[in-house]
Amino acid sequence: MSKSDKGKGVAAAKGGEVQTRQRRALSPWEEMDRLFEDVFSRGWMPRMPRWDWPAWAEVAPPFEGRQPKVDVVERDEDILLKAELPGVDKDDLDVTVTDDSVTIKASTKRESTEEKGDYHRHEIATGTYSRTLMLPSAVKGEQAKATFRNGLLELILPKAAPARRQKVQVE
Repeated sequence: MSKSDKGKGVAAAKGGEVQTRQRRALSPWEEMDRLFEDVFSRGWMPRMPRWDWPAWAEVAPPFEGRQPKVDVVERDEDILLKAELPGVDKDDLDVTVTDDSVTIKASTKRESTEEKGDYHRHEIATGTYSRTLMLPSAVKGEQAKATFRNGLLELILPKAAPARRQKVQVE
């Protein structure tokens, strides 16, 4: 790390690669959530040949769905939410917004063509995505705007007016 990089959250790694570090400490819950996402997104068991094990969907349906990775940015007038949904078609995407949450559901389809030969790797996943996120502030769901390009969902959610405190006269 050079002196100019000190305090910027940047550290040099082997081979000239640059890695960034978190600038703030994560809460224990955020850290645990991040660790679980890392483990389950890359798989926690080595892939077995097809003839050794039945499909995971048959053995453990709760593990079938995946959670899309998201960025949530609170801005002055709105909340920006971006979600990675690789392999999803726009028609297979369902987004629901409430005053304080967003639910994203999507599915990828298995190709009907059958490859000839033995698989040495079979890593391209098909299945479903599902995730519900609590938003940092109330939004106007009816005014939400969504775009979906190249596997990236982008939602712009206008903020609702904050609740006003009113004094109530007790009789």
